[in-house]
Amino acid sequence: MSHAHPENWPVLIIAGALDPELLKDVKTLAAAAEESDGNPPFSEQTLVMLRGADAGDHSVLSFVLYAPDEDSDPATGEDLAGTAVVIENGDGSGVLELAVHPSYRNQGVAGRLLDSLRGKRSLDGLSAWSHGNHEAAAELAKRFEYGPVRELWKMRLMSSASSLPDAGLPDGVSLRAFVPGQDEQAWLAANSAAFSHHPEQGSMTLADLEARKTEEWFDPEGFLLAVNAEGELLGFHWTKVHPRQGPHPAIGEVYVVGVTPAAQGLGLGKALTVAGIQHLQDKGLHAVMLYVDADNHAAVALYQKLGFVRWDTDVMYGPVAKK
Repeated sequence: MSHAHPENWPVLIIAGALDPELLKDVKTLAAAAEESDGNPPFSEQTLVMLRGADAGDHSVLSFVLYAPDEDSDPATGEDLAGTAVVIENGDGSGVLELAVHPSYRNQGVAGRLLDSLRGKRSLDGLSAWSHGNHEAAAELAKRFEYGPVRELWKMRLMSSASSLPDAGLPDGVSLRAFVPGQDEQAWLAANSAAFSHHPEQGSMTLADLEARKTEEWFDPEGFLLAVNAEGELLGFHWTKVHPRQGPHPAIGEVYVVGVTPAAQGLGLGKALTVAGIQHLQDKGLHAVMLYVDADNHAAVALYQKLGFVRWDTDVMYGPVAKK
């Protein structure tokens, strides 16, 4: 391992999708960071965009820092020390995520990446996610005069199906599985309507959906659609299964639950949530997780009534207003 200071290490700046080898290196780095921290450093959408599946109205800018080592070729990715990724929104705003390999922490790698970023664009309009809100991230945010602007709770349910409340479907509503090649446009319309004010979920595109359909975890049987007698889509519960990782058992996820405005007030959200959890438990998954904005008090209250407890927190940081 090189003992040179990161200030002198080269930073590669890549606009757009990463080539397959570099993407593989970044995923390896992300896996090492997740193993060390207990949280993935990059969101799912960021990884989708890094592989070029869909950028939509967004653009991607990556900063890749290799630690030079006389015993290895940087092109192999064996000494990828850190990566910062900015998703630009096209209006001057953007979201930053950053990962440092555990072997290169406490050496100034994150600072080197951010200094390179500042040489390319202003930090104005840029917010940053800290998945798990680790102490080092909070200190880094403070150094760059950033403060918390949003909290995303990770909640977990550890229980059996018998502990779930009875939440039957409204009259005239039935559940069926998503049918690939048939339901894409109807789901996109329902999702857009259900999450019209949500900063990420409501903007999902067909390419976003298609990208997720190619993931190993995608299972249409766990993508539950609520329809009325005319077949109109009223709501959905898309579940996800995270496979076992080492000593950590597989865990289910309430990936996204949505109800269209026309079906609000029928109790459909609770019924869909319970149905999806039961689907996951029927697959032998005894732990179920979900993400929810901390200030979405109605959703937090519903999940708490179902037995979910706060497990971890992701924090978004933004520039602190100067006095």
